[in-house]
Amino acid sequence: MAGFGRAVQASIFGDGARGRMPVVPSSYASLEAAAAGALSPEAFAYLAGAAGAETTTSENRAALDRWRIVPRIMRDVGERDLSIELFGRRYPTPLLAAPIGALSLAHREADLGIARAAASLGIPYIASNQASIPLEAAFGATPGAPHWFQLYWSSSDALVASLVGRAEAAGAEAIVVTLDTHLLGWRPRDLDLGYLPFAHGLGIAQYTSDPVFQELVRARVASRAAPERGRITIAAIRTLLDLSLAHPGSIGANLRSPIPRAAVDTFLEVFSRSTLTWPDLASLRSLTSLPILVKGIQHPDDARLALAHGADGIIVSNHGGRQLDGAIGSADALPAIVREVAGRAPVLFDSGVRSGRDVLVALALGASAVLVGRPWVYGLAVDGARGAETVLRALVAELDISMGVAGVRSVVGMPGGTVIRRP
Repeated sequence: MAGFGRAVQASIFGDGARGRMPVVPSSYASLEAAAAGALSPEAFAYLAGAAGAETTTSENRAALDRWRIVPRIMRDVGERDLSIELFGRRYPTPLLAAPIGALSLAHREADLGIARAAASLGIPYIASNQASIPLEAAFGATPGAPHWFQLYWSSSDALVASLVGRAEAAGAEAIVVTLDTHLLGWRPRDLDLGYLPFAHGLGIAQYTSDPVFQELVRARVASRAAPERGRITIAAIRTLLDLSLAHPGSIGANLRSPIPRAAVDTFLEVFSRSTLTWPDLASLRSLTSLPILVKGIQHPDDARLALAHGADGIIVSNHGGRQLDGAIGSADALPAIVREVAGRAPVLFDSGVRSGRDVLVALALGASAVLVGRPWVYGLAVDGARGAETVLRALVAELDISMGVAGVRSVVGMPGGTVIRRP
């Protein structure tokens, strides 16, 4: 993708000369503000919020900002190589679209929007286990594009097997098992609004489209007595409508059926498992031949244990600060984990990435590839699939230009000293 950054700049400036101003802002602060204006308060709180006082989110930024690029001059950087190889496949950029749940909160295109945006740039789209659209539909809308699947480890073994089997059958090329969300983090923005999208039937399309989950729901309905009727309120009516709209089938049938509410209750019951230990990873390994990456690693010992128990890759992540307040920033955790892994498996980086410069820093610290989340979600909120694509395109363009100015020819094997830690 040599010259990609200059081409993107030229296109933006050319449009400006003809009076066409950008719809999606280039700066992250302006992008976040534009998304806040496009979203409901509940949607923005869920997508932008984090755990506790949100100090982990701040620390993610501080950790990245502690590293400074050391530019080198008089190097031939006319041709810059942004491509990487992961698990035998070549990708044109080192970016992956991180899994984000309940995307219907952001835009009606939801998961189809980011799938199409990522596919346009050859960027792997990691379908969330908490998607608003079943993975088969999202993958089917972008045939030939690279697709991965993110798994939350349910308390139902049969459901885990079904989800993994569906992902593999649909063409997923890797399984990303997220292990830092066996409990929902304490998120004051959501708590203060009393709003959880899953309680409204949003973000559970992978479940409601799953035959094992459907059987769990039917069994729940069959075993329950008629629910007690509480006081009818505007909020209760709104929730009933949300459930009926989100659940598969006609809204009229859903309004009369106990299934949509039972589906939410079943999801909340089976979503996660807090009893997992490293030997359990063998059971996941037995379900698939696909590469398995463990997401949520922040300590070198956990990286070592993950590889020892069958993981094929590591994703250094703290869930963008959404799970634990006061945690270490991911960029502070990355170097020690890279040293521990010592090239035995790919180490991917996630949490806090806001720019192409951040991508360059993470790669210089030894990351094999970089996941990005909130920026493209905000682009999706502002302008649907076009907005998400605009944001991803800008990230790649800024990375390309940053590499050129810094004297870096390739994202792979950057020379030592490309970045230094600020005193």
